[in-house]
Amino acid sequence: MRKHKVRMLISEAAVDARIREVAAEISHDYAGKKVHLIGILKGSVPFLTELAKRMTIPVTMDFMSCSSYGSGTVSHGVVRLTKDLDEPIEGREVIVVEDIIDSGRTLSYLKTMLETRHPASLRLCTLLDKPACRVVKDIQVDYSCFIVPDAFVVGYGLDYDQQYRNLPYIGVVDFIKD
Repeated sequence: MRKHKVRMLISEAAVDARIREVAAEISHDYAGKKVHLIGILKGSVPFLTELAKRMTIPVTMDFMSCSSYGSGTVSHGVVRLTKDLDEPIEGREVIVVEDIIDSGRTLSYLKTMLETRHPASLRLCTLLDKPACRVVKDIQVDYSCFIVPDAFVVGYGLDYDQQYRNLPYIGVVDFIKD
């Protein structure tokens, strides 16, 4: 692991406030319906649980795992599905919950795959959106908490080589030159 330090980008209070706003928006949009949240492991877990706790509509959950990073800091462009859903989504109101969208490859891959399973609706929700890094231009994010710059971010589920997921805020990793 390269020498680095982490500096705060978005405070815990700001993250909490924005998650409350997005949860209220989703609850309003799906009033009278049950929503099935699909969390993308591992990074989405803190965000998904905080989002679900603040929603005022019935919620069910399932998880998928895929990766385009490995242990590096740059997406290598190949998406691998490593854990599929435990339950069918046909006829359900589905929201895919992700920690961050940058290149758009992972969510584009998942959206295309999940649409073949015939949910009643399929929307995308992300804690962080990094549009400066978008490779897949036609990916539509329905709910986004924060737009972040082209930097390597950690915290609130996002990691650098499996570290920093437990930070209660969003930080930027600054690499130190030797």
